Amino acid sequence: ETKLIAVNVNGPCNVYTVKQPIRTQADFKGVGDQYLTRLEKTKKAVSIPVIASLNADSTGGWVRYARLIQDAGADALELNLYHVAADPQLGSSYREQADIDLVAEVRAAISIPFAVKLSPYYAAMANFAGRVVGAGADGLVLFNRFYQPDLDLDTFDVVTKVSLSHPSELRMPLRWIAILRPQLGVGTGLAATTGIHGATEAIKALAVGADVVMMASAILRHGAGHVGTVTRELIDWMEEREYESVSQLRGSASAATVADPTAFERANYLKTLHSWSAPSELAGV
Repeated sequence: ETKLIAVNVNGPCNVYTVKQPIRTQADFKGVGDQYLTRLEKTKKAVSIPVIASLNADSTGGWVRYARLIQDAGADALELNLYHVAADPQLGSSYREQADIDLVAEVRAAISIPFAVKLSPYYAAMANFAGRVVGAGADGLVLFNRFYQPDLDLDTFDVVTKVSLSHPSELRMPLRWIAILRPQLGVGTGLAATTGIHGATEAIKALAVGADVVMMASAILRHGAGHVGTVTRELIDWMEEREYESVSQLRGSASAATVADPTAFERANYLKTLHSWSAPSELAGV
């Protein structure tokens, strides 16, 4: 038996059980084929929508697997734009246009809804986000969390390992969802990811305009039951403050609705610096 939670190209988590047949030669497929097989099994095993995630190396690979994922039964697709622009010969305009062209080609190849998961490192985020939507994306997922390399001081080998997120990492998605919500309009879905660990973070993301929030690190730490805990805490918070629905909460603190929208931009720099207080044992030192 194998435990699964949802289809994600980066690996499974535990939620429900799928019985595995005896492996045959046909089971020894490439990663892409294994992913499609897992997607088909997942779709048959659950009654909720299944959103597939795609991260390919080339335009041809993206388009081909987008079609295959749709044919395998995915209800929607997340395009994961995950690359480090390390080639000094390729400028930002080239890199960004390549991503825009990719989004347009995938949009032309499939009919299911799809969102694009972005990194926060584009030179002009608001402009690029609008271009991605203009190229055909139904929504944006903010933000991609790049796994950073570490160094082994004994061997100087580059070490790759997963470090789970921290709630403080939500601040960048909060800023950009608040800014983009009024710019892109309600017709564009916005998903907050990175740093969502409990109801507190979920409430903040919804308040600035997120349509949905995503959790991974918190589920890995606490198990699948944590989803229910967060849901109950969110409902309790809303009832205490007489919110009748998530829709009423959503966007109530975006750049279009807060008293000082510049607080989401560079204008809050000095105020932010003065928010720090030294520990009492260091006062006067």
